[in-house]
Amino acid sequence: MTGSLPAYAIGAPVVSFAVAWVTVSVLLRTFAGRMLDHPNERSLHQQPVPRTGGIGVATGIAVSVPLVSPIEWWPLWLGAALLVGVSFVEDLAGLSIIGRLAAHFLAAGALAAGLLAQGLEWGWAAVVILPVVWMINLYNFMDGMDGLAGGMAVFGFGFLAVLSWVGDHQPLMLVSASIAAAAAAFVLFNFHPARIFLGDAGSTTLGFLAAGLGLTGWHYGVWSLWVPLLVFSPFIVDASVTLARRLMRGEKFWQAHRSHYYQRLVLSGWGHRKTASAAYGLMIICGLFALTFQSASDGLRLVILAGAGAVFVVVGWVVMVVEQKAVGRDALIGP
Repeated sequence: MTGSLPAYAIGAPVVSFAVAWVTVSVLLRTFAGRMLDHPNERSLHQQPVPRTGGIGVATGIAVSVPLVSPIEWWPLWLGAALLVGVSFVEDLAGLSIIGRLAAHFLAAGALAAGLLAQGLEWGWAAVVILPVVWMINLYNFMDGMDGLAGGMAVFGFGFLAVLSWVGDHQPLMLVSASIAAAAAAFVLFNFHPARIFLGDAGSTTLGFLAAGLGLTGWHYGVWSLWVPLLVFSPFIVDASVTLARRLMRGEKFWQAHRSHYYQRLVLSGWGHRKTASAAYGLMIICGLFALTFQSASDGLRLVILAGAGAVFVVVGWVVMVVEQKAVGRDALIGP
């Protein structure tokens, strides 16, 4: 395999899971009444919940990085560490949007610089910065329901691990698997009813790593750029389409809202568990699309992309039907 590692490195995902589980457990005991996420205009929860889970996920990832990551990937981890630190301050005391965006661009710049040092062309290095910043933010936007963002990390990075194995790149496989394992430990505490949330320290970091590893695998020729886009498309499509709809309606897109597709399903009566289960199914479908796409011919790849697009059209239609039924039901019940 490309970039072969010592035999003990194979256990990195197990270590990540164990350390993340222990860390989240300790955080629940020591920070149960602090750093709480209070319900607001965007929230779907009713009671304050600790938002320190991202520290547990980050710790689980950090213990495995030295075992499985090539040394030339250090800019990726520097950017991730920056986001964990700055976002933790945001969770703890709050930061201005300018301060947060500055950290996001610095992290994206570190990733671009690292890829540049590994041979990426200048033009591409400049182009990738803005999409990486968007991925950081959209993952944060999508972290608004029990089990959703953590589940996307489990399935998303899990599929990247499988794709890396198929592409014969062991370090990328083990890094992706370690992130998925750390997220899986967190989901045990986050599935509805959630006892703990990721917080910005977790959501922004996972979004950054999704973009970073997606670009790294593309740069190394492990997969086409469409592959990580397909893997994480449930989040990318929901966040991007929702933003476009809000802009077209003249809404202030930076203000808290509950108009994401997953929020609309929960508010229409599906609840957290049913919506999360449906989202997991969509994540699996998109991951299978990505696996098929990777080994398909050019003609079949167009069919796969069209099929993925059709799936999201159907998802949008289902959400609309569920909303209409909820409105009709409420009208029959009356005030």
